[in-house]
Amino acid sequence: MSIRLRAIRPDDRDRLAALVGRLSPQSIHFRFFGAKKRLTDAELRYFTEVDGVERAALVATLLHDDEERIIGVARYVVTRDARHRAEVAFTVEDAWQGRGVGTLLLEHLAIVARGNGITEFEADVLGENNQMLQVFGQSGFRIERALEGGIFHVRFPTAETEDVRTAYLRRDRVAAAESVRPILAPRSVVLVGPSRQPATIGAALLTNLLGAGFTGRLHLVHPSAEEMAGVHVHERVTGIGEPIDLAVVAVPAKDVLAVAEDCAHAGVRSLVVVSAGFAEVSAEGRALQDRLVDLVRRTGMRLVGPNCLGVLNTDPAVRLNATFAPTWPPPGNVAMLSQSGALGLAILDHVRDLDIGISSFVSVGNKADVSGNDLIAYWADDPRTRVILLYLESFGNPRRFARLAPEVARRKAIIAVKAGRSKAGTRAAQSHSASLAAPDVAVDALFEQAGVIRTDTLEGLFDIATLLSSQPVPAGGRVAVVTNAGGPGILFADASEALGLELPALGPETLATLRSFLPSAASLANPIDMIASASPEQYAQAIEAVGRDPGIDAVVAIYVPPMVTEPETIAGAIARGAGSMPAAKPFLAVFLTARGAPGVLGDGPRGSLPSYAFPENAARALAAAARYGTWLRRERGTVLGLEPFAREAIRAVVDRALAHGERVPWLAAADVATILRAAGIEQAEAITVVPDDASEVAQRMGFPLVAKAVSPGLVHKTEVGGVVVGIDTVAETAEAVERLRANLAAAGIPLEGVLLQRLVPRGVEALVGVTSDPVFGPLLVCGLGGTLVELLHDVAHHLVPVTDRDAEEMLARLRTGALLDGYRGAPAGDRRALVDVIRRVSALVEVVPELVELDLNPVRVLEPGRGAVVVDARMRLAR
Repeated sequence: MSIRLRAIRPDDRDRLAALVGRLSPQSIHFRFFGAKKRLTDAELRYFTEVDGVERAALVATLLHDDEERIIGVARYVVTRDARHRAEVAFTVEDAWQGRGVGTLLLEHLAIVARGNGITEFEADVLGENNQMLQVFGQSGFRIERALEGGIFHVRFPTAETEDVRTAYLRRDRVAAAESVRPILAPRSVVLVGPSRQPATIGAALLTNLLGAGFTGRLHLVHPSAEEMAGVHVHERVTGIGEPIDLAVVAVPAKDVLAVAEDCAHAGVRSLVVVSAGFAEVSAEGRALQDRLVDLVRRTGMRLVGPNCLGVLNTDPAVRLNATFAPTWPPPGNVAMLSQSGALGLAILDHVRDLDIGISSFVSVGNKADVSGNDLIAYWADDPRTRVILLYLESFGNPRRFARLAPEVARRKAIIAVKAGRSKAGTRAAQSHSASLAAPDVAVDALFEQAGVIRTDTLEGLFDIATLLSSQPVPAGGRVAVVTNAGGPGILFADASEALGLELPALGPETLATLRSFLPSAASLANPIDMIASASPEQYAQAIEAVGRDPGIDAVVAIYVPPMVTEPETIAGAIARGAGSMPAAKPFLAVFLTARGAPGVLGDGPRGSLPSYAFPENAARALAAAARYGTWLRRERGTVLGLEPFAREAIRAVVDRALAHGERVPWLAAADVATILRAAGIEQAEAITVVPDDASEVAQRMGFPLVAKAVSPGLVHKTEVGGVVVGIDTVAETAEAVERLRANLAAAGIPLEGVLLQRLVPRGVEALVGVTSDPVFGPLLVCGLGGTLVELLHDVAHHLVPVTDRDAEEMLARLRTGALLDGYRGAPAGDRRALVDVIRRVSALVEVVPELVELDLNPVRVLEPGRGAVVVDARMRLAR
């Protein structure tokens, strides 16, 4: 059952008093260090009337008999001797102790505290209060304990360390998985809205639930029927009188809320609402859906849908088919989520034709509650699931996905089709960083860093799933091809080269083995063309030989049916050959026949083998698997964090800038310089002056200098002649000011000031910036080549945070990355310094979540060992 967390309110006095009244004497003793029958009125006011800063409290609540009940409360109070330290205390109802409520409250209370500048928690815990000590111990925080007089004094920092994040992710994943277990592995199901009328959803659901052989208890609810298909029918869910894990609802949209309320009163744990007519159709439907979501969350139920196809689980111990699809897929190890119900129908039909075995399938429809994140969490520990397939049209919580998916992807492949690569919905961008972020670039960045294999088509989705559901992940991209026809082998080689695979020369021992049984006319270059007369035994021997070559990571066998051999015989030989290969190397087959691969291909020692209709399909699937293998082997790297003093200095500037409004168009140059300096990012020395003082200030600064125009709203200075370089004298400074004034006047812009900046030595020009995606949050962008960055659109993106390894890979992905190595005799750039700038920008984003756009352009990357210097910087904020 799910619970709700929120801040405590003054109207919680009666609820809090009721909580204390339900506590056992032992819980009272642990919380108040003595006996207590009730809270006084003064105590109730003190506990419920908080300022949210120096005194804050969170409550965990459930809806009980239509009334909100508090089952847990956590609070902190800032200590008198130190503003950064607070005393923390918890109270959890006895029935909910040991179920993670206290830990959940602690996690969120620490987040509140960090936001209010509280860096340390402390608490006094009775020595026999093992459960509270366990809450602290399992939190991931670095706990210090001192025992005196039978009381433990506990102290720990509130900072979110890697241990805290790891502990949180583990608890979050387990909690999410357990919350959807009643949906995919229910012990009892009620179908609300069954029908005898043919060709209706209610009839299809009833037929499927009965036909699949659901192993649990099945109940039916209908307002007028007494029996259907031999099953007794109840008038209401509350009339069943038994615990219900899952209610499948197929009634008109206008009646769904009443059914859900009935389910809540009956203690139903989860709903699958297949009914349409909600947010997908109208504003009224959206309002109805919002009321439904509010109900299920207040009552602790989980909801799939509405407007969905349903759910199914092929596990022989469950055999649940709560869909209205006409097809029951073969059981297997592939789990799938589809956001489209109509597409789900086609998918279930298609996987049967492809013989892809399904462990479970969920159509999430409008995704009002249960999301892909919840299901990934469930499938992560599902022993019957090896591969997870996602068809997505939108993201509900991409940041949670970014935390969850990498942990799951290290154990199980996640393959996704994300619809919507179009430019619709892109916003007008002012900075270079924002203009370089295409509509779909955040999705690509998210999937790439999370280890999710992205494909543009459903065909590609199933091609990759066919491979990874039966074969190991390749250790590299070196492929050997065995074929009886040169043309298909060449097509595979061409596709492989374009996709980053390699067809290397075979080792001497492998070549000698091949020569021992292949005819002299055969070509032993990779691809190995055994010619059309290749026998079944030659196929088996060749596959075994190349599969054992230490320089080969994967083997592909291509077969074109000639007149002299039968496909069934060849397929059996291929299966034997694949079975003789090392188990760690994947094998793929390509059968260029209208009927596809014969069934005997799955009869060998390896069992089912992936087979493709065309060489290019096999190449794309293998290339995707190889990239996934590279991601699995990569080092995670480390995230840079700024020191407390730097964080405080940055926040002081940001808070002052936002003090008088929700948005700040662009920060003043001096404020940007202060922030960059605190973040450890070097910027060229600069002073902003009124135009008439430029010459005097320039003489004090020394030469050479650059003069830049300063005016509100002026972003791209070079486009209006707002930059003058190469100023070497006082006289040239005065001339530069007049030139700036004239150029801006021609553009209709007043010159309000002049920024005089120290001239930075020439180097490799880079761009490092941040743009904020409305769904995905801050997106870091980098590129090389100065003004050519936008022309070539040669940029790399990454969601924050960015590790050192991530930053290095971003630079490696750039086509212009060779500039850092000294292209065609030009001086090389300080790659390590640019990596450091990227990491520090990432750390800056963590400190300033209000950052909307940041442009460091250009960044002059000097020669190795000399660092990188920001020449121009702009920053925009919003609350």
